[in-house]
Amino acid sequence: MNLVPSVLRRHRGIEIKTPGELDAMRAAGIVVARTLAAVAEAAKPGVSTGDLDEIAEQTIRAAGAVPSFKGYHGFPASICASVNEQVVHGIPAKTTVLAEGDLLSVDCGAILDGWHGDSAVTLAIGSVSAADQALSAATRAAMLAGIEAAVPGARLTDISHAVQSSAETSSATDGTEYGQIVEYGGHGIGTEMHMEPFLPNVGKPGKGPKLKPGMALAIEPMLTGGSAETVELEDGWTVVTADGSRAAHWEHTVAITEDGPRVLTLPEGS
Repeated sequence: MNLVPSVLRRHRGIEIKTPGELDAMRAAGIVVARTLAAVAEAAKPGVSTGDLDEIAEQTIRAAGAVPSFKGYHGFPASICASVNEQVVHGIPAKTTVLAEGDLLSVDCGAILDGWHGDSAVTLAIGSVSAADQALSAATRAAMLAGIEAAVPGARLTDISHAVQSSAETSSATDGTEYGQIVEYGGHGIGTEMHMEPFLPNVGKPGKGPKLKPGMALAIEPMLTGGSAETVELEDGWTVVTADGSRAAHWEHTVAITEDGPRVLTLPEGS
């Protein structure tokens, strides 16, 4: 009989959760999904990213949860709001007013009863170009490919390879060489937001720890419409494309289960 709490059990440093604990993470994930839905509904031309941040914090706290991001290593907001050439970690501000044709990536995290959920979406503000629509769709497809690879017995980089392969397929189909961000990637998640292992978005298959039921990962590809080279701005947070090309970011928190991948940040009822 194992009397060690599951949150203290590790496989190669990776936290292993019980089914009940994954259910608790699912509850946190529903809060995140609800928050992203509220932000998406409000994200229109003339609305500031600061306004969206207020909506996000209100939605999270109304659910009895706490924003994961606010105060995390000094981050000042409840969401990351990355506009156009901003890849990740954009800081919301009342002075950043969305305009027709903008591409907005929103990353959101919430803590409920000690468990974390983390998810990101890319939103079209009004009518966006066909190229931006294709970029976002390619990034989302890469995320979905990564999720499909998150099965017991697979290796960590099987997910990485699935993400990379999907992005390369989209590049060929769309006739655009999408930049694949390698400095940033997914991560373990559970009792903390960022945990072992780091999950690269590119890589050869068959490497890294074996995936086991009870593990949970944030799978989050980022693609650009040009170069994959990035620059961090002087605010110490916002990451932008070096060539000014636009970027997209999609993410879900996913549990490894005996029945296959369980997406913990889908909307309630999904």
